[in-house]
Parts: sequence; structure tokens; C-alpha cells
Amino acid sequence: MARPAPHETLPPAVPRRGNALTRGLGRLVLGLLGWRLEGTFPDLPRFVLVGAPHTSNWDAVVGLAAAMAYGLEVHFFAKREAFRWPLGALLRALGGIPVDRSRPGGLVAQAVEAFARREAFVLGVTPEGTRSRAPRWKTGFHHIAVTVGVPVVLVALDYGNKRIGPGPTLALSGDLPADLARIADFFRDVRGKHPEHFALPAPEQLGEAATGRA
Repeated sequence: MARPAPHETLPPAVPRRGNALTRGLGRLVLGLLGWRLEGTFPDLPRFVLVGAPHTSNWDAVVGLAAAMAYGLEVHFFAKREAFRWPLGALLRALGGIPVDRSRPGGLVAQAVEAFARREAFVLGVTPEGTRSRAPRWKTGFHHIAVTVGVPVVLVALDYGNKRIGPGPTLALSGDLPADLARIADFFRDVRGKHPEHFALPAPEQLGEAATGRA
């Protein structure tokens, strides 16, 4: 039996973007870079996509190409200043949503509002929040998912094996240390482009959930 094309593995409930041309372009870019898609997204209209490790600007290229190849409509937040001409239109076309970091509640509150306005919405985040080695993970994605009541889908940018795609779908418990420990377990052996820049959540963020872990 022939292996289904990547866009054919996207279940019907998942929000879609693009057409055969853009899906083909995404597959072409991944192929030229030596990457392959692995995994199937859950049949859900709303979730938070957590991608890691984020250690290079190339992650955005690979991630965008993968989203195009799957035909996945995924959104991301960026500071509103980045949406000025001439980049604003391009960022919006790629799924970007401007946020005002000075607003009460910050990004989390605006993300919750974005979910509330849409029946189908996928939000992509990088928990490190930076390409450099971060001593602590940003936990806004956890607050967003728990508040909205949506799961997180873990996506590994695995430079060691040149593969990208959805891994586990986790329903968060609301216990931050325990949830971070489950997420960290998935990314523990994933190699970023610059492995020295990637760090798992700080031990104090894992709390009692880190007891007995290497």
C-alpha cells in the first residue's frame, strides 16, 4: 500500500490552510533540506502545539515548511511592532497574530481571547522563548491550555534524525511541575541544531515531580 501524502494524514477536524501547490512546496523545501515528516495530528479543532528544541533561526524554516506540507493552519504570537510595513502582511499570511505586551494579563490573556473567538484554532509556541540556552522555560503555554481547556501536542524538531511531526497529545492536569515533567520526558533525547543551546525545564520548575529523575 502506498504511503499517504502528508496532507492526507491531517484529520478532518484540524484547521487547514493552503492547497496542493503550497503542500507540494512545503514537501519540496523539506526534501531539499533532508527532512521528513513523521506522525499524525489528533483529530481536534483546537490545541496548543509545543515545538522544541528551538536553537536556531532554521527552526522557523523547517517548522513553516512542515506546516505547509501538512496543510496545517497554525498561528503564532509576536509583538505588534513586528507587524509594521513591509513585514506585517507576510507575518499575518504565515499565521502571525500581533500582541500588545503592555496589556493587563499580557500574552496569556490575549491568547485566551483568541481561542474564545474561534471554534478551530491551533497556537504554536516554543517553551524556551529564545534560541539561546534558557535557564527556565516560559510557562505561558501551560496557563493558556489549562485556562482554555485544550490539550497540548508535542512536536520535536529532531536535527539528529532530520524528522519533524506530531508526537504525544497531552491533556494537562493543571499541576505545572508534573505537566512540565511529562513534556520534558518527550524532549529529553531530542537533538536541536545547536544542542548546547537547549535546556529542559529548570529543576525548581519541576518541583517534586523531578524527584528521582536523572
